[in-house]
Amino acid sequence: MPIYQTATFSSSDAEQLGAVLTAREPGYAYSRVDNPTTAALASAVAELEGAESGYAFASGMAAIHAALVSLVSAGDRIVATRAVYGSTRALLANVLSRFGVEVAWVDVADIAAVERAVASAPTRVLYAETISNPMIVVADHEALAAVAHRHGAAYVVDNTFASPYLCRPVELGADLVIESATKYLSGHSDVLAGVVVGSRDDVAAVRDVQIDTGGTLAPLAAFLVLRGLPTLAVRMERHSDTAAALAAWLERQDGVRRVVHPSLTTHPQRAVADRQLARGGGMLAVELTGGRAAGEAFIDALTLSERTASLGSIHTMVVHPPSTTHRQLDDSALREAGIAPGALRISVGLEDVDDLRADLERGLAAAASVRAEPVAPGR
Repeated sequence: MPIYQTATFSSSDAEQLGAVLTAREPGYAYSRVDNPTTAALASAVAELEGAESGYAFASGMAAIHAALVSLVSAGDRIVATRAVYGSTRALLANVLSRFGVEVAWVDVADIAAVERAVASAPTRVLYAETISNPMIVVADHEALAAVAHRHGAAYVVDNTFASPYLCRPVELGADLVIESATKYLSGHSDVLAGVVVGSRDDVAAVRDVQIDTGGTLAPLAAFLVLRGLPTLAVRMERHSDTAAALAAWLERQDGVRRVVHPSLTTHPQRAVADRQLARGGGMLAVELTGGRAAGEAFIDALTLSERTASLGSIHTMVVHPPSTTHRQLDDSALREAGIAPGALRISVGLEDVDDLRADLERGLAAAASVRAEPVAPGR
């Protein structure tokens, strides 16, 4: 796919220009509205997701914002998962709430509780993540979509942790599905992008929001994500296999209170994962017994894994959510979201599994040394 690196496109006459800009005629006039490279990406992701249509954005958060704003107005209500990405929570609680949108939080793994929350007041949107950030809660899309539609709500899903290779929520009842294409779709940590897919009518409404708010994806960025799509399958298989092996090993290590990965028999939603996910995915959560200090020591001791943000890359990334991805949350909100002080989120890359295990051993040894330090008198 060529990179159409231009802001404007020529028309044969004024009538054609007007027809293209008002969508009465197919074509391109201005790249904030449409561009052939970005349109090709949106179409490709929609096909992968099993959706009718798609639209691409400058980032995953731009995609989430446009998807939600296309559905809600002042006075509307959103029921959202407590186990949600920190910036998404901030968008709902701190931004949309300022414009009169009510937000209620719920444990999406408790379908009865979701039903009560949605039924308790008129609800416009039920929002979930296929695999939650960062504690790997797996949402039951079929059950949640049924609840939403039974009460007249739209079901909106962030599918970033899974990617369409592991799960296609549209085929399970979701109305709009969001991907942060920065992550697995691109896969190389060198581009920011987001995509929303769904029915033609729903995506048209999302597109209108983007045109008026300006979260435009650059053509070069779209090209870079398109470059990543052909290797999505082989990358997700390697991510998933290595993550499953590391999760099983970590469960047996001293100093580890809990490991969460969909492949483990101990995962609370293992039955849902088996039914809904093609594989367990490359994301796992680890809770250390030593709390925040142990988590920080663990990360600082790593030599193979980079100390950086983001996920879904060919490179392994280990972060401490309370101080990075969920830094917007206070201690109370962290507890509500199920995020412990010593929680770590590991995005498993494509490195050799033995090398990664050795690196994690270094981290565990450092965490153990922190726990072993004597407490000074008076502290």
